Amino acid sequence: MPKLNLPAKPRIAIHKFASCDGCQLAFLNLGPALLTLAERVEIVHFAEAGPVEPEAPVDIAFVEGSISTAHDSERIKRIRAGCTYLVSIGACATSGGIQALKNAADVAAWTQAIYPHPELIESLPRSDSVDRHVRVDFEVWGCPIGSDQIVSLITALLQGVPPSTSSDSVCMTCKQRGQSCILVTGQQPCMGPVTRTGCGALCPALGRACYGCFGPANQVNYRALADCFARMGLTAMQTAARFNFINGQARAFSEAAGQLHEST
Repeated sequence: MPKLNLPAKPRIAIHKFASCDGCQLAFLNLGPALLTLAERVEIVHFAEAGPVEPEAPVDIAFVEGSISTAHDSERIKRIRAGCTYLVSIGACATSGGIQALKNAADVAAWTQAIYPHPELIESLPRSDSVDRHVRVDFEVWGCPIGSDQIVSLITALLQGVPPSTSSDSVCMTCKQRGQSCILVTGQQPCMGPVTRTGCGALCPALGRACYGCFGPANQVNYRALADCFARMGLTAMQTAARFNFINGQARAFSEAAGQLHEST
């Protein structure tokens, strides 16, 4: 990709869609570094931090959350038209997130069963990632993303180069840190072998199996992992549920879950 076309002090916006706000907190958790960032960019819209101007044209638009309503679908198109570069941040924006669990359900049926006035619930049949509605220039995976990812991303953008991302698995981080394998030595159904690194192998470092929060790693070998899980006593359906979770609509995970369902 050629050098990015950004002004010396780019205008940025952080937009929220269907999400928990956790990825926006990655900006706020920068602490003093956020003040330094504010000197290098003009933060035009960031409702959680103060400035509110959602329709303003910007150089970089960060988008957290999935597209779950017709209003969302129209709003993301306006954001795309009003920015030079669009960056989706977090599992909800990059794969649909937890909300995408409804994609396998009858939305009309469960709204009828849960809400006293289901006619007031505005919802698309699917909860989708941003790139299913508009073109996305860069993605930052994670649930939630970390402040270090934000620093790395913005540093690259301000230097006019595309941000680098890793698709290595969480296992790589565990090995680099000398962390005992949760899957082999701990005999826990860990998603680390098929999940991209970026979290610092947080769960394995605490003795817990990886949940797949950072989405698919490169070359997802779901069959080999399913065989490992089967030896631990998990059924194909239970393994599919692990793929069909936080990043269940990411293509590699969705395909793996589908193949496992078909094998039952």
